[in-house]
This record gives sequence, structure tokens and C-alpha cells, in this order.
Amino acid sequence: MPDYGHPVKFGSFITPRSDSPQLPVDLAVLSEEVGLDVVTFQDHPYQPTFLDTATLLTWVAARTSRIHVAANVHSLPFRPAAVLARASASLDLLSGGRVALGLGTGGFGGAIAAMGGPDRTVGQAVSALDEAIDVIRGIWAGNDPTPLYMNGEYYQISGAKRGPNPAHDLPIWVGAFKPRMLRLVGRKADGWLPSLPWLEMGVTRANEIVDEAARGAGRDPRKIVRLLNVFPQTTADELARLAIEDGVSVFIVASDDPAEIRRFAQVVAPEVRERLEEHRAREAATGGGGPSVPSFEGDDVPESLAASALTPAGTGYTRYTSGYFRGARPGLVLRPKTPAQVQDAVRFAARHTDVSLGILSGGHGLSGRSLNNDGIVIAVDALNSIEMLRGRHFRTGPGADWAGVASALAPHGLALTAGDSGGVGIGGLATAGGIGWFVREHGLTIDHLRSVDVVTADGELVRASAEENPDLFWAMRGAGANFGVGVSFEFEAHPVGPSVGFAMLTYAVDDMAGFLRDWGTTLESAHPSVTGTLMIAARGRGVGQIAVQAMLVVDSDDAGTVVERLQPFAPLAPLASQSVQLVPYSALLETPLGEQQQGRGEPHAHSALFRRLSDDVAAALADLLEADSPFLLSVRSAGGAAGNTASDATAYAWRSANFLIAALGGRTPDFEARWRRVRDRAEGMYLSFETDTGPEVVARAFPPAHLARLRDLKRRWDPTGLFRDNFYIVPAEG
Repeated sequence: MPDYGHPVKFGSFITPRSDSPQLPVDLAVLSEEVGLDVVTFQDHPYQPTFLDTATLLTWVAARTSRIHVAANVHSLPFRPAAVLARASASLDLLSGGRVALGLGTGGFGGAIAAMGGPDRTVGQAVSALDEAIDVIRGIWAGNDPTPLYMNGEYYQISGAKRGPNPAHDLPIWVGAFKPRMLRLVGRKADGWLPSLPWLEMGVTRANEIVDEAARGAGRDPRKIVRLLNVFPQTTADELARLAIEDGVSVFIVASDDPAEIRRFAQVVAPEVRERLEEHRAREAATGGGGPSVPSFEGDDVPESLAASALTPAGTGYTRYTSGYFRGARPGLVLRPKTPAQVQDAVRFAARHTDVSLGILSGGHGLSGRSLNNDGIVIAVDALNSIEMLRGRHFRTGPGADWAGVASALAPHGLALTAGDSGGVGIGGLATAGGIGWFVREHGLTIDHLRSVDVVTADGELVRASAEENPDLFWAMRGAGANFGVGVSFEFEAHPVGPSVGFAMLTYAVDDMAGFLRDWGTTLESAHPSVTGTLMIAARGRGVGQIAVQAMLVVDSDDAGTVVERLQPFAPLAPLASQSVQLVPYSALLETPLGEQQQGRGEPHAHSALFRRLSDDVAAALADLLEADSPFLLSVRSAGGAAGNTASDATAYAWRSANFLIAALGGRTPDFEARWRRVRDRAEGMYLSFETDTGPEVVARAFPPAHLARLRDLKRRWDPTGLFRDNFYIVPAEG
């Protein structure tokens, strides 16, 4: 197999012997001192001569400051998956993001049973590991407010609370030697960690199995890191061959000899690293798939962009193969760092209108239309500056996210209504609408936009505001993806106190239609400072009582006021749990350190906007929740101050809608039939939460008069349809 493009790293594999408990710790400290990247330990809880590996990892993490730590690998039968998830996330937080989670089936069935562990066959152990990975990732999804449910053969999770989030994108490495385990690696793991002497089929054949399974699951095989445990006798030549021909990028030497660890780090590792770098340089020079090939379909990438352009073989390319929910594989990624370079990128893309064009900003989006397969992606994530201007005005680039904006505004006593997650990017939200925690009090994000600098389809840089190009400014506020690349946004923020009230309520709901109707009327009559969202994990028919997670924000730093304004929500249904606290607004938008996009395959989502949660709407939503396919339903606040702006003042038109409904998941005919009954009652839709495409979808997103105006403007600003891959508005004829 070819080089997968990951940076090459080196580590140690140390015996956690208990007869000399300080020795493995000293060897770990030595591993860090000599420059190794990771230190790992066996995990055999049935072995009385070994220290407990989980305890040892914590001790080693406290004694070191840079090196990463991992089990090689954890014996899953002795580590309950949900507890292991929280333990590894906790250690990752305590160590500053230095943990990897190694997992294995455990082996040694007799020894496991002797200690009271589950007596499973080999096949059962693999199935249990498969389920365990889902449990672990579910626990780590701390930003998901819905409880975790899983009805597996080996793991039954009934409404567990998620979290904590790890400090970084904590990888799962699976130790695997046989085909079924290798296929599991391809489908679900972040890394494959075998030991070379026991890999009978060889690395090349095993890689083929992993890669085939990954592609079958809609994953990019290049994202899976290949690790390898080796003996000290393995030569640098052999390791270099494994790196170049088989894509192994992490080599871990199994030794308790300090001299061998030192030699591996200071002699072998530099030689392997140099050999791999030379190989990659030759490949790049000859166009053989090195880190950067500055051409696309025979056309040279502009000189200003060539150094940072990425093709599928380039190091760093995998960052641009996943959105929040969607996976993709662009043919070329252009990464401009200035507005002038964005102009160059747009002009280059205009020469290749036969392929898709995606514009990727700095955060996540649900539909995933910022990415594509085999086309061009202009990634503006480097344009991420945030600059305070006069008064309450500030300027930001499209590559920033709303967590960064909230953090930058907080010292000034300011905020901006902007989504409900800090990971959302500026560029997408600021051109679509922006329904956030302050929407009922302060309106939409676009209502606070004062100007935007846009690179248009002809590569020109223009300013759009109420005074300059006002028609383009109108279009950018709600349909901006069709009209250009926003490279700079000027907003006017609004004041916010040192803290806001944040409530998390879990309702136990028997009558879903009645609950949704009452939730709607209660929220509409609430003080404008109150904004709320419901999250409901649909589990199909006949489940009886359903847990509904509610999140409410009250824009007040007075505890008494917060409780008073939340009180009407308490009796809507029996409360299974409740939490109310005062927190800085910026804390609501904090994202985990090192959070990365992990989307794979194609997401499936629908959205609809409603003026009221009337009896028939509530009944249709309750019926939807009984569909035969699991999905997540959210009911978000809209309306309020958003309605203070005339419906024809911006391309976003649905000012009278008080509720945004979004459904993520659900792909069956039964789900779609039930969704159509919901959609038929809607006033409009919100494109940011929709994955269906086509003219009929665009027609639901804009009223006829708005769409006619947008088509006329499209004819003026983008007559050839360069920007067509994010809900295309067809230019008017003539």
C-alpha cells in the first residue's frame, strides 16, 4: 500500500511489572526524555505480576508533560465500556490531551472467567468490542444533550448522561490480527495496532482488509493511522519499508531495556524519519502523490495558492474529508490566507465549472455541502481573525467559529445571537440566517450584520452593505452561498451581562402531542429574554414514556429573575432531572479542546419552520416520533425579535415563524411519509438543517417573491452558476 500521509511517530511498549513498580514509570519518563511520542503498557488484569494498567497510565501521565500514553491494549472484558470512556476522557482532560484509547477483545478466556469476567467465544468477544466502541463514542459526545440509549446484545444503555468530552479528539486504536477484527478497524477505529511478529498474513494483506472495510463504511482509509509493535532487532531499513510501502506511521518498540529505548529514539527513529521524508519529497517532485501537487486536471494552481494546495495524497488532506456529519473526498483543496488569494481561488474554480465547488469556513455545518467528491473545495479556515472596531462593532473572518467570537466579545460585555454551538462557523451561519440563544430578544445573526466583503463569481472583491451594493447585501443575508465567498463580516454586537441563566430539564413525557403544544404556547408567552430548545431521541413505536431534554437560556444574571422566568416550564410534564445555573454566555459556546470534524457518509436531515405548535402540528410531530427509524428531533426557538424586521428586508423571509423543527436521521419510507405530513403544515424551511436538494427544496426555502428577486440577482452576480453546490438558485432568463 502507498504512504497514507501521516507524520511518522515512535513509541515504547513497556511491561507494567509489579515486582519493581518504579521501573515502568522510570522507563516512561526516559521515553519522554529521549524524544519518543507515545508510551504504552500491556493490560492483563489477570496477571498478578503486573500493575493495574489504568492506574499506571494515570501515574505516568502525572510524571510526564509531553508524551502521549495508552494501553497496548486494554482488556475490554475487565473494563466496562461506559466507565472506560469516562476514565479515558478524564485522564485526557487531566493530562492536557495526551491519551489514546487502545482496545482489544482481551484474550485468555480461561483467565478472564477465573476472575469473574464474561466467558465469551472469540466471535462474541469481537461483537462485544464492536458494541463497546459505540458506547464509548456515545459517552464522549458530551455536547449532545440527549441521553444515550443502546439496546445491544452485550451492552444495554438506558438513558445514560453523556460526557465529559475528552480534551482532544481522543483516538481509538484497536489491536487486531484476524479478518473480522480488521474489518472492525476499517469500520470504526481511528488506528490499527498489531504486533508484527504475530501478524501471520502480513501488513500488506491486513491493510487491504482494513481499507476495503473502511470504504464499504463510507470512510476514507487514509484517516486510519497504522501503528505497529516491533522488537528492538527490527532494522531501520525494515521500518522505512513498512512506512513507505505499507503506510505504517507509528512504530512502538517492545523493550524494558533503557539502552534499547534510547537507541530506538536517537538512532533508529531519525533514520526512518529521514528516509520517509526523502521518499515524500521525491514523490512530490515527480507528481507521484506527495504532499502537494499544484495542478488540477492539467491546470496549474495559481502561484499564490500552490504551496498550500492539497490533493488526496497530501499530508493534511484528511482534515478536509469530513464535515460535522458528512464525509467527502475532494479532488483539490485550495487554502487561501488572504482575500486576494480567495480571488485567485475563485478565478481558478471558474475555469473548472464541470466539477463541484465547495466553500468551507471554519466550523461545522449539518448538510455538508461545503465538501464534495472529486471537485474543488476553497477552504477559508485560515481567515479567522476577530477584531474589535468602534463601539459595539467588530470584524471577523469566515474561518472563525462562534466560540471564538463569544470569547473575544466577553471582556467587552458584548455578545451576538449566533447558533447554539460554538463549533458553528462564521461563514455559513452569517449568510443563512442565524437562529441562536438570543433570537427572541435580539433577532437573527444577520440582523446584526452591517457589511460583508464578498468575492463574487468573476473574482472581484466588493463590499455589500446598506449603502454599497445593497441588493447584494440583501441576498447575502439568507442566501449568501449562492452569491459569493464572504471574506470579512462586520457585526454590531449587543450588551450581555456577566452571566446568563442556563437550565437543563429532562421531562418524562406520556402525551407527546399535548406536551409539544403546551411547550409552544408557554415559550411564545415567555419573556423575550427566554429562549429554549427541545431534543428528543425518537425510538420508534410502542416505547411508552419518552425522555425529552430541554435547554433554556435566560438573559439575566439575577438568580431570582431566572427562576421566575423559568417557572412556567416546570409543570409541562413530570421532571426526571433538572439543573439551573448562572454561567457566562461564552461558556455556553465553548467547544472541546482540539475538537475535529468526524462526519462520514451522507447525513439525512429535514427542517421546517412553524408560526405555532398548534394541535395539528403537535399531533404530526408526535406521529413522526413513532416512525420505524431512529432519529433526533429538535424544536428550536425562533421568532420574537426576529419578527421586528420586515419579512422582505432580507433574503431570509420567515420572520413570523416562532419555531424551527429539525430532524436528523430517519431514512425509511415510513419516516419520509410521516415527515411529509409535518412539512405540509410548515410555513417555510431553514436550509442549514436540510439535506434534500433540488428546485422544489429551494422553492420551500423562499417565498415566491423572494425567489424571483433572488433569481434576478443571481443573473447579475453569478450568471454562469459558479456557486451552485449549496442549494442552487437558478439565474432568471433574459
